[in-house]
Amino acid sequence: MKIALLGTGFGQAHAAVYAARGDVEVVMFGRDPEKTGKTAGRFGFAASTDMDAAFEDASFDLVDICLPVPLHAQYVLRALEADKHVLVELPLADNLEDAQRVAEAAAGGDKYVFVDMFERFIPANQALFDAVRDGTYGRLEQLTLWNQTAHLWPGASLGLKVLPLEAMHSDMDIITRTLGLPQDLTVTTVARDENSGAIDATFRFDGAAARSSVSSLMPKAWGARGGYTAAFENGVLDAASTMGFDGKPTGTVTAYTTDGAHQLDLPPADQYTAMIGHVMDVLAGKAENRIAPSSVLDALRLTLDLDTKVNGTR
Repeated sequence: MKIALLGTGFGQAHAAVYAARGDVEVVMFGRDPEKTGKTAGRFGFAASTDMDAAFEDASFDLVDICLPVPLHAQYVLRALEADKHVLVELPLADNLEDAQRVAEAAAGGDKYVFVDMFERFIPANQALFDAVRDGTYGRLEQLTLWNQTAHLWPGASLGLKVLPLEAMHSDMDIITRTLGLPQDLTVTTVARDENSGAIDATFRFDGAAARSSVSSLMPKAWGARGGYTAAFENGVLDAASTMGFDGKPTGTVTAYTTDGAHQLDLPPADQYTAMIGHVMDVLAGKAENRIAPSSVLDALRLTLDLDTKVNGTR
């Protein structure tokens, strides 16, 4: 499998996974020759600033897009036109119309498109999805999600303008996958400056409620922490985790019922390795695509609604 990895920023999280595999050949693409060469060299990859080659070189099987959000949809469509499989960082697009165009193009072609909904591969989240699907504790009535982080990614803004699309999209996916689309959305914000802020969003459903809270106001020593509390009719799941730049969280999930409290036995896994492993399994015919564009549209719709509440119409 030969992969064109576009982007030297967050692309490093994907690069670390590819570098640990023995079944891929990767070329990293970026705009700055020195930065691209240095970053690619850290992972043992070739480097290029000729972005067109990612699409025009027939030897590439998969284009992995880790570029700024406004470029996502157009580059996915370009890759499909070039007869390539595509993995794109979340969110799929910065507007629903482009996302729907990508979903239609993916459904109508023979090449796979994968959206990096990495949170679906976190074992703690899988435990929540399974409990809702199987009715393990009855109906889900209240879901609280929280993420608090320091500035762990040098140069990256974590202000109000970017937090909805780049930090809360995963929470919106969890909410829509467990409760559907809400009837109402209320938002409160705090801005320290243009690069640091906090958002607290509450969602109303028929017979249920959800909340998503994200903050980039934490000091470096805090690192990144998050989790959820899911209150069901007959029990509670409570998850907590810590995570660094490597994307490998450590955490626990505890179930509380009338029988007491017990910690769930979760498989060891990190989301990026699991997500890229899933991509490779699908391309090898070993699995069905769980992160196709059509599966992310509700989450994107809710994320864009949230972004409008926070930032107005872009």
